Amino acid sequence: MKKYTIGIDYGSLSGRAVLVEVKTGLEVAAETFNYPHEVMYEYLPDGKTKLGVDWALQHPQDYLDVLANTIPKVLEKSGVNAEDVIGIGIDFTACTVLPVKKDGTPLCFLDEYKSNPHAYVKLWKHHAAQKYANKLNEIAEQRGEKFLQRYGGKISSEWFVPKIWQIAEEAPEIYDSMDRFIEAADWIIWQLTGVETRNTCTAGYKALWSKKDGFPSKDFFKALNPKLENMVEEKIGGNIMSIGEKAGEITEKAAKLTGLKVGTAVAVANVDAHVALPAVGVTTPGKMLMIIGTSTCDVLLGDDEKIVPGMCGVVEDGIVKGYLGYEAGQSCVGDHFDWFVKNCVPDSYYREADALGFNIHRLLREKAQVKKPGETGLLALDWWNGNRSVLVDVDLTGVILGLNLLSRPEDIYRALIEATAYGAKKIIETFRGNGVYINELYAAGGIAEKDAFMMQIYADVTNMEIKISASSQTPALGSAMFGAVAAGSEMGGYDDIKSCAEVMGKVKDIVYKPIPENVEIYKKLYAEYEKLHDYLGRGENDVLKRLKEIKKEAVNG
Repeated sequence: MKKYTIGIDYGSLSGRAVLVEVKTGLEVAAETFNYPHEVMYEYLPDGKTKLGVDWALQHPQDYLDVLANTIPKVLEKSGVNAEDVIGIGIDFTACTVLPVKKDGTPLCFLDEYKSNPHAYVKLWKHHAAQKYANKLNEIAEQRGEKFLQRYGGKISSEWFVPKIWQIAEEAPEIYDSMDRFIEAADWIIWQLTGVETRNTCTAGYKALWSKKDGFPSKDFFKALNPKLENMVEEKIGGNIMSIGEKAGEITEKAAKLTGLKVGTAVAVANVDAHVALPAVGVTTPGKMLMIIGTSTCDVLLGDDEKIVPGMCGVVEDGIVKGYLGYEAGQSCVGDHFDWFVKNCVPDSYYREADALGFNIHRLLREKAQVKKPGETGLLALDWWNGNRSVLVDVDLTGVILGLNLLSRPEDIYRALIEATAYGAKKIIETFRGNGVYINELYAAGGIAEKDAFMMQIYADVTNMEIKISASSQTPALGSAMFGAVAAGSEMGGYDDIKSCAEVMGKVKDIVYKPIPENVEIYKKLYAEYEKLHDYLGRGENDVLKRLKEIKKEAVNG
């Protein structure tokens, strides 16, 4: 009898489920559910409560709706009986966090708090806590806190502590009322199993925890804000479980919600990028995976701990047990292509795309790839949503140089693609320059799967061959794999992720190889990118930050 496992990938705009055959890695069925509330940037669901600059919230009901809609549908589509599903795993964007009561009820579900923005989920790209991140970095550096170096010397506003500190400062009533401040990933596992757990991945990469040292001291948190002194005990708890372990089993309540069998194994939660590494068959060092979507997250393994400026973290057993897991990334990739087509492309291009039966992205790619590298005369910085690595600064903004009256939309589109490739190269070179070797490059995500033009540019800019994930739902596949590990070999699964990856993790036959003449041109363009990157990003000219401050003053009156 064939056995199956389900993986659910919670992204920025939707949740995706995939049903996978355990002994072959065959993806039998998939289903996507778009969040009804999407991302709340300007108003709460009441339509009246206005949000400030750099806010990004979500509604946790959307996450439950993903479970209720996608799991029954993949079972229905495939004809697979729930009795034959041995495990389930989930991954999430991070740091995506919410305040809840001791029974797991989100504060935004309560009438008294539904109009308070701080009662909702703070999505990973909620950047309104930047001033707290800046202050945290300053205090940690003054105190000589060792943990700071594990995160490349800076903590991001996207992470756990700046976000909970923002609540403590700006909405102390929410801080006092919540019993837990929890990653959405761990919250979903709680809803499935009835057991509150924390995973080592988000604890390590986003909440300053380490396997050797635990969390920073109470004195450090007190130095941030006296309310935070006992934050770990009061708002986090101590049940931190390793990636690859079984968190619990499907409860009766979760069975009614999902259609799964009571007692089905549930894996410890994971992060979308990190769970993807075994899904392309990578369980050893020297191989970096770029998960390219609205943003890009880069993950790789190492044998020992190195301090790399601007990395998002290095965590022991953070990705695959037995290795150091490294993370870096770019805050804006697909997001700025989406921004461009929505705001900067004329109607005539849309009409042309419709006549050809293309979507607008394909039309722009078709036009852009006619140009040779360097022919547009443009150079861009990939900072439309700030810089995650290696500068760790969300107050940086996008730049395009070289525009003139002959510049076409496709020229700008190509320059934006090239900018993301330069950002990727900067990350690779920074790792290599600090003792973390990268010999192979992999890519996953919708862009990597569908956009051959962009992947060729990445190969030319980095001067590396790029292998592509065989799955169109790589994180969901990775989560399904961890679900198979949670079930274990006795139930028809696997006892560790390495043996699982040998069977279920796969890449396509296609490999993008650098084109030598393109490589030489991109070396020149990258040299200019580096100069601009350092000039505007390392303090020599803070014009981008000054412009942002002027904007805030204007918006706030």
